[in-house]
Amino acid sequence: MPRFSPFAGSRLFLLLLLLLAALAAPAAPHAADAPQQGVLLVAFGTSVPEALPAMQAVDQEFKQAFPGQPVVWAYTSQIIRKKIAAQGRPVGGISDGLAKLAKDGVKVVRVQSLHVMAGEEFSALERAVLIDLQKNPGRFEAVYLGRPMLESEADAQALASAILEDTKALRGKNAALVLMGHGQEHGRAGLTFEGVRALFHNQDKHVFMATVEGERSFDDLLKELKAAKVKSVVIAPLMLVAGDHARNDLAGDEADSWASQLKAAGFKVTANLKGLGQVPGARALLVQHAKSASDDLTKEPRKQ
Repeated sequence: MPRFSPFAGSRLFLLLLLLLAALAAPAAPHAADAPQQGVLLVAFGTSVPEALPAMQAVDQEFKQAFPGQPVVWAYTSQIIRKKIAAQGRPVGGISDGLAKLAKDGVKVVRVQSLHVMAGEEFSALERAVLIDLQKNPGRFEAVYLGRPMLESEADAQALASAILEDTKALRGKNAALVLMGHGQEHGRAGLTFEGVRALFHNQDKHVFMATVEGERSFDDLLKELKAAKVKSVVIAPLMLVAGDHARNDLAGDEADSWASQLKAAGFKVTANLKGLGQVPGARALLVQHAKSASDDLTKEPRKQ
């Protein structure tokens, strides 16, 4: 008859205790338990097919920078949204984009502005996000707002270096670089633009800038070019895409375009119809701002 060992009974009891402890212990956190994150890219928008490569390059950049996260687009211009919807390629507004991310199960959103500077369009973007959050309380755990491309001196220096490198072959040894910014009627980003203009000019004395709207006009630009005794220029947009402004106001055949007026004034003109979205260094700034954003719009500002 087999004999029962007290040691075997002790070992069995110990194993049972360990098994019960393991079952009672809380489950270790798993990556799948972390809140789903997503990105909302917000731009004014464009209906110009030739401008889409800039948008596509930005889209690809963000998908690589935020792997596994949904990247959704929003256009703030109702006119643009209506026009491209009729073309069969609809893009929604900010509330549409946030709703789509929520439907996909996203709980932490990074809203990234694709504006070049924080002017009227950026203020409207921030207001639209806040209104949507008020209408849908508790839908997201956090909504971080990424700042526009140019916020600091370091941003402007990085962008200047990227643009100078990108246009070096076109300019050769003698051509000046003329950049067209959008500008704003009320001048909300006017001081920022002047700071960027000065910094670009410090890096390269043959870089000149003016805007479609605002105080820094084409006439100011023309005076500067003549004073610098420039003979040849490369013109390019200081905008996310080379859209309507770039192809008509800047490089169009009409008599009042910058290109036509510069030619009439005796300058040799070369157009570089390439949006900032097609410049790697510019895209990197946007991704950097999205990753470093800490302004959670779902919470009260923290006072130190």
